[in-house]
Amino acid sequence: MFLEGLDKLDQKILRLLVENARMSYSEIGERVGVSRVAVKARIQALEQRGVIEEYTTIINPQKINGAVSCYFELEFSPETFAQAASLLKENETVTGKNKLHVHAVAASSEEMERLIREVIDPLPGMTECSCNMILSRIKDIKGLRL
Repeated sequence: MFLEGLDKLDQKILRLLVENARMSYSEIGERVGVSRVAVKARIQALEQRGVIEEYTTIINPQKINGAVSCYFELEFSPETFAQAASLLKENETVTGKNKLHVHAVAASSEEMERLIREVIDPLPGMTECSCNMILSRIKDIKGLRL
């Protein structure tokens, strides 16, 4: 993928950070062929430009005993979409004019059932709901692929 304003060195650095955001400047420098100081300057410039927004920890719910992870595809009548989206705003990712893609993680199947019954089912104007339980991860994709 071509991103205007990113040269090959920035792309290499970003690929390494997506793989492991805790990688040291020295290790990145060794792997891309520049000094630690040059890597630090590049990363700081990418942060200042807003290309790198944050560093985060990704938690695998399947590794927590009893946790249940589900993806919901929710479809709404157009006039109720905004209201439903605001009710789900902490979990929602908009995927269309009247659809929401929601990822929910619960401590148990009972808690997930309560979420469905008390939060998802009563959403105004919902015309369709599908739920897919995540049993295991086959492939992890983290961050933007360059």
